[in-house]
Amino acid sequence: MKNELGTEEAIKRWDKYAELLASSYGENGDLHREIFLNPALFNLMGSVNNKRVLDAGCGEGYLSRMIAKAGGSVTGVDYSPNMVQLAMSRSLEELKISFLHGNCENLSFLQDKTFDLIVSNMVIQDLSDYEMAISEMYRLLVDGGTFIFSILHPCFVTPGSGWVKSDAGEKLYWKVDNYFYEGAYNQMFPIGQEEKVLFFHRTLSSYVNTIVRAGFQIEEMVEPKPSVEMLEKYPSFEEDFRCSDFLVFKLRK
Repeated sequence: MKNELGTEEAIKRWDKYAELLASSYGENGDLHREIFLNPALFNLMGSVNNKRVLDAGCGEGYLSRMIAKAGGSVTGVDYSPNMVQLAMSRSLEELKISFLHGNCENLSFLQDKTFDLIVSNMVIQDLSDYEMAISEMYRLLVDGGTFIFSILHPCFVTPGSGWVKSDAGEKLYWKVDNYFYEGAYNQMFPIGQEEKVLFFHRTLSSYVNTIVRAGFQIEEMVEPKPSVEMLEKYPSFEEDFRCSDFLVFKLRK
């Protein structure tokens, strides 16, 4: 299952559809971010007041804005120039967020030990050289700093995974396939474009070993599931108790 596509191709696709993708985002991001990721991220972050925070792979900037409103001093970087422009246009000046164009695999324009906290929300699976990206986050953190990142769950969201349905369309079970394949694969855009988004799959052990080799300590891992409050608001997400879509790491330098 060989695929030679890399980060540059991923950038091209995200940049091409930046405005369309951003159109589905409100003040809390999209539904999956509102229901699963935001509660997990903010619980792991704790207080961000007066902390220097890097939003690594900020997209259209919704998370940067949430952190800034909570008192953080935020820098957002993204490898899509169009996403950076959208983030700047959607963010009030008084939030004082600095949005910069940059690929998390190489942020050499940022100085060592600049940030107290780095958050990377659903970005690492969009990068070919994830080892370099994780090493960059280590370099940019102060000693004792925290790196929190979320990804598609590598054990369940794999090339070829998906619901197996009955003839009547009932969801029977979630199929996992090609778990040990590591590399690029195409996945449908969530909004029906013919072109597909590019993800990079790795095994859970590859992620953990890369984290450890970079020098990080794993403080916590979270597999987010919908809260009672979210299920009352969005009852169709009851099915997400059957399988975990996301995995969130909290690391300490």
